[in-house]
Amino acid sequence: MERKKFLIVTAGGMGTRMGGPVPKQFIELEGKPILRLTIERFLEAVPDLQIITVLPEAYITTWRQYCIKADFTCPQRLVKGGFTRFHSVKNALAYVPDGALVAVHDGVRPLLSIGKIRELFAKAQTVPALIPVMPATDTLKVLEKKADGSLAATGESIDRSRIFGAQTPQLFYSELLKQAYGQGFDTLFTDDASVAEKYGIPLTFIEGERFNLKITTPEDLVLAKAILEMPDRA
Repeated sequence: MERKKFLIVTAGGMGTRMGGPVPKQFIELEGKPILRLTIERFLEAVPDLQIITVLPEAYITTWRQYCIKADFTCPQRLVKGGFTRFHSVKNALAYVPDGALVAVHDGVRPLLSIGKIRELFAKAQTVPALIPVMPATDTLKVLEKKADGSLAATGESIDRSRIFGAQTPQLFYSELLKQAYGQGFDTLFTDDASVAEKYGIPLTFIEGERFNLKITTPEDLVLAKAILEMPDRA
């Protein structure tokens, strides 16, 4: 039997690196907030998704009012963000039942293709944890920062062919991810895969997409606009 599908959209941060007057998830692209573009893309790909949106407490009313004013009628449960991303996801998982398939996605990644979203949800029905990744393309250097702020070589080297960057959405059997989030917080928990891996959940990896950009800086915003203007983006 196919598992019911849930999407946790993490948009609980304040986006200080963007430097704008509002958190980055509310900045507009193509006349819509980035957060809305993200949610719309997933609903277009998987219409029966149940959406849980994690927001800064101070912006929950703002987002609710925007949805009403803009006639964005997507049914969604709004959840208050926590002290860290770990705590935000844990708050949201309280509203996900056991026996479901839950995807956790950054609210500022609005560019994932419809086809890739569908591929991920289809594959995730058969494995307990599915993580999209992309191979590193830059030459990697291991450096140390000196007291004066300068950088120095350490003599260490890294085989770039073995290094991959994790993306979202990361998809899990809900009962397993909920158990993993019962662990105490660890500063090494930088994504859901790291939480699941420490708990012992086997991870399956799949190729992601180069255009699945996380919009974090003003430069990312420029790139996102250019990608959205490309023909045949699907």
